[in-house]
Amino acid sequence: MRDFKKYHIWNLSHELTLEIYSITNSFPKDEIYGLTSQIRRSSASIPTNISEGCGRDSDLEFNRFLTIALGSASETEYLIILAKDLGYIENNQANVLIDKVNVIKSKTHQLKQKLNNA
Repeated sequence: MRDFKKYHIWNLSHELTLEIYSITNSFPKDEIYGLTSQIRRSSASIPTNISEGCGRDSDLEFNRFLTIALGSASETEYLIILAKDLGYIENNQANVLIDKVNVIKSKTHQLKQKLNNA
């Protein structure tokens, strides 16, 4: 069994999730069950799926959970864009978050490649 806390992508995605939670505290209260909830869930799904995949028995299963994490990262990226376009996040802040998401996606793809070639 793998220790998910040792994976750089888990640490990056956990930090992103903490940042998303902090940023969404300032979203309008009428978004609490809408965008605020959805972006929090999608960002938390990234490290959650990495963690769950680490608990699986094979590289194939781990790879599948990394694929799910990638989907959640893409969803998070879109929701950041939406929050920016709605004026809930400043352009610069959104760009920084999107850059972080893209680093996570890139590193996740790299790990998937390593697993596929193992």
